[in-house]
Amino acid sequence: MPAPSVCSPASRLIAPTIAAIIVFALLCSLGAWQWRRLHWKEALIAQVNGRIHDAPVAAPGPSDWPKLDLAAFDYTPVSVSGSFLNDREAYLYGSLSEPRGPVGGVGWWVFTPFRTDAGWIVYVNRGFVPDANRLPAKRLAGQIEGHVTVTGLLRRPERPSHWFGDGISRDDQWFAREPSLFARASGLPAAEVAPYSIDADATPNIGGLPQGGETTIIFPNNHLQYVVTWFGLAFALVAVFIAYARGVLRGRR
Repeated sequence: MPAPSVCSPASRLIAPTIAAIIVFALLCSLGAWQWRRLHWKEALIAQVNGRIHDAPVAAPGPSDWPKLDLAAFDYTPVSVSGSFLNDREAYLYGSLSEPRGPVGGVGWWVFTPFRTDAGWIVYVNRGFVPDANRLPAKRLAGQIEGHVTVTGLLRRPERPSHWFGDGISRDDQWFAREPSLFARASGLPAAEVAPYSIDADATPNIGGLPQGGETTIIFPNNHLQYVVTWFGLAFALVAVFIAYARGVLRGRR
């Protein structure tokens, strides 16, 4: 009967070594990717913080919409003239924990379609109102009529959560800013509605509501934490593999 073959300790390390190298490379690549994301996010924050103080430009019209990079234009100061369609308001649920004005807490952002002098429509976030003042009847003094000029920050739309089905509200109470859905619910022609909205500046409204100029500029930036996590896991893997390899080479299980 032939004697059973005995694998050398070194040969037993071939497969674990290959696996460890692959996982180590993957963890390091994830760490490097997060490092690049960290620098991108810091540059974006600096760019936006500088941009919001620029002089406003004309809000992009229909001829610009097909090629408009909404991510690049987010938070750009713009202005537009026309009149509000106050009977078509939409309400975005939210909270204002650190208000610049006197009103804060849980409430609603009032989005009102604004027909421009050129005929197209853009939704304007006129500002924040407490829950008790959501309906126009509770803030009649602030329902602006006639020709006005609105200045504020261009904002890109948000994708509604899948938890809310098709995203269409039946009572004009919303959980994501998406002008196309606001327009569809209000029966406005989609082709005439801008793909972005405008957050109105702090120009006071009669009666104090809605309270404009409350745009919150927050960019979650946890990338440094992720960098430390991925590279930490990579070096922890190295330490564990070294301990394992030493055990194998010494003949232990």
